[in-house]
Amino acid sequence: MMKYCQGPDCHTYETQDRIRGTKGAKTYQTRRRSSFYYLGNSACSMQCERDWFNKFGERAVNHFGRITEPKKLAPENAWQKDHDYDWRTGTDSNWRFVNRLTKEVRPITAEQYNDNSFTLNQG
Repeated sequence: MMKYCQGPDCHTYETQDRIRGTKGAKTYQTRRRSSFYYLGNSACSMQCERDWFNKFGERAVNHFGRITEPKKLAPENAWQKDHDYDWRTGTDSNWRFVNRLTKEVRPITAEQYNDNSFTLNQG
């Protein structure tokens, strides 16, 4: 499925791949691709991503929820999965949860590590 770049000024940038039309009736058009790499797969370049955010960023933050007080990382929600990787053999080992604040370590199994719903976070 083809989609258009969402950069509000994409059509104004003078590049060869944006030129469309026959001689004497050429126009610059918004890029159209099957996939993009910027703005959550919605913009063709960092420039278009920046243009979008400059135009719509404030409204997006207000719409989706502007934070009004700081978020806090406390010992009860500071657990992060970790493991060792041996690049020579390409093997994983020593799966564990590490508390980013207290540095406490709790061993877990490879199955628990690979289970995206398994967590020690309580907050």
